[in-house]
Amino acid sequence: MGHWMSVPVLLPLLTAIILLLVARMGPGVERGLSLLSMLALLVVSAVLLQSSMDGEYQVYAFGNWVAPFGIVLVLDRLSALMVLLTTVLALFAVIYAFNGIDQKGRHFHVLFHMQLMGLNGAFLTGDLFNLFVCFEILLIASYGLLLHGGGPLRSRAGLHYVILNLAGSALFLIAVGVIYGMLGTLNMADLAVKTAMATPEQQRLVHISALLLMVVFGLKAALLPLYFWLPGAYAAASAPVAALFAIMTKVGVYSIMRVFLLVFGVEAGALANLAEPWLLPLGLITLALGAFGVLAARCLRNQVAYLVVVSVGTLIAAVGLMTVESVSAALYYLVHSTLITGALFLLADAIAEQRGAVGSELRPAALVSQPVLLASLFFIAAIAVVGLPPLSGFIGKLLLLTSASGTEVMVWFWAVLLVASFLALIAMSRSGSAIFFKTDAAAVASHTHMHPVALFAILALTASSLVLALYADSLTSFANDTAAQLIDPLNYIHGVLGPDAMLSTTDMAMMEARP
Repeated sequence: MGHWMSVPVLLPLLTAIILLLVARMGPGVERGLSLLSMLALLVVSAVLLQSSMDGEYQVYAFGNWVAPFGIVLVLDRLSALMVLLTTVLALFAVIYAFNGIDQKGRHFHVLFHMQLMGLNGAFLTGDLFNLFVCFEILLIASYGLLLHGGGPLRSRAGLHYVILNLAGSALFLIAVGVIYGMLGTLNMADLAVKTAMATPEQQRLVHISALLLMVVFGLKAALLPLYFWLPGAYAAASAPVAALFAIMTKVGVYSIMRVFLLVFGVEAGALANLAEPWLLPLGLITLALGAFGVLAARCLRNQVAYLVVVSVGTLIAAVGLMTVESVSAALYYLVHSTLITGALFLLADAIAEQRGAVGSELRPAALVSQPVLLASLFFIAAIAVVGLPPLSGFIGKLLLLTSASGTEVMVWFWAVLLVASFLALIAMSRSGSAIFFKTDAAAVASHTHMHPVALFAILALTASSLVLALYADSLTSFANDTAAQLIDPLNYIHGVLGPDAMLSTTDMAMMEARP
């Protein structure tokens, strides 16, 4: 793909710089440039996904310094999928912001594109230190986006968010420093080679550093016991920001999959499958507690935020099974859950706008101005996120249940997932009833209607569930190929470093056993 691989990182950066220069030219210019950049990024992301279909790893070396000595971007099916998913979600989030939300604070579009740069960089980088750098870029931008519009609630949520993520960044940097000191490299393909060949003395510190990385990625993903910051922060953020944040937790999930299936995967010698004992139990507990959070929520925005926690727990539990089938099911569910929770954040904001002072609180209020339209959208989104047929949520959960069949943990996996789905069904049914049926006749009705661009964004993201269901066969086939590619770290190592980069641990053991 040549230089095209750098476009998802450089285009948002260039757009942010241009938007800073034209900031005084009015919202029309800002919106036009932002939308034009997003559409261009969508085309490039689709082309990159298409080019990844052959299963070959494509490497872009900045400054022509090849791995492991230089900064490289690595394109495979997983990274291409994540970049396209991020672009689709961001496109409709920024379109929704055109209803006036983007003008409630300064430099919304600049921060939005800087966060896109960090997200895409995190998905494409082949280097652990540059993963840290991209984390910092997206986090710094997210601090400003979270506070966009102001108010004490956002300031308080933002303070907690900043403090926790600064602590996570410090741990990330410590872990990266120790790994570099022990193994002398941070290129992930080269790390996989050096980890497998580490001496017992090196293994101890690398093991500790890997556990620190697990804590950091668990914090980013909102995994138990590090998810308590998420509901308050996501519920307080403006709707398009919260929708974009739906992909932020998936950066943590992606990092766990990439690092712990590659660097500490099956070929890592004494440190092989380091995360396997932790992922499944932590994922199931996160899923269970997230479901109780959904049930206990007294505000629709908080409820959607807890649905994000549920999706993270589901994904981590599926990845924890460590099979091609479970990882494939997780990838399908990842796409579904990201888009539908993004739609729900936007829909919750549209509902709150028409309920006056009550907003998204789940208590009686005046009837919304567009009851049929909003109730229909809420019904479709609710059955999708709960996992009822015929939409993508049902297919995703069926794939997850099937992937756990016959395993030792089948009973636990099925029980937690099905009970959590049932609790979510009860919670969403109660929310729909509270919003659309338990109205307060004495309350002052709001006569506002949804802005056309807001309606378009919600419709598009909600319809994605139907699209994912209609093309489930093609998507699951792609997910299977992606999971098979991800589970086998040797393919990544050879794709980045060359075919002679590493012998398998079996081959090394046979060589050592020779006289």
